[in-house]
Amino acid sequence: METSYVITFIGDDRPGLVEQVSSAIENNRGNWHESRLSQLGGKFAGLVLVSLPADSGEALEADLKALSSSGLSVRVTPTGAAISLADCREITLTVMGPDRLGIVKEISHALAERQVNVVDMDSDVKSAPMSAEMIFHARIDAQIPRDTDMDDLHDSLEEIANHMTLTIDLE
Repeated sequence: METSYVITFIGDDRPGLVEQVSSAIENNRGNWHESRLSQLGGKFAGLVLVSLPADSGEALEADLKALSSSGLSVRVTPTGAAISLADCREITLTVMGPDRLGIVKEISHALAERQVNVVDMDSDVKSAPMSAEMIFHARIDAQIPRDTDMDDLHDSLEEIANHMTLTIDLE
């Protein structure tokens, strides 16, 4: 019988960090399924979904925690039962505009009010080519209940876009 875990880690960015984590997983007969790894602010952070024999979980956690001596902070969390979202549809939001405080909070609040589940979000802030103004970009993939009033969601996002001078596209 196999068990699945989500491993989260963060440490100073350096060559060999992913190799250390993957070696610990392999040494415990683990299989690396999915991951999101990224360099952020001089740190390297990751989320990894693995499966391994049920009796190997504690040993994997111990091996990964031993990496703290190299500056890596690790957490191993057993996966839970998947939430049934059979009565949902997929949507994608793209957001772009001048960077300012509260963009993510305002949009995530509008989504949460309507029971929209954020599945994946990527964002960054980059300098605009001509003006050097800092521009916020985000892509949000989400699951929305089928009975959600789409006009209400559009209106709410449009209000946020107007208030914060953003472009918010909903697909």
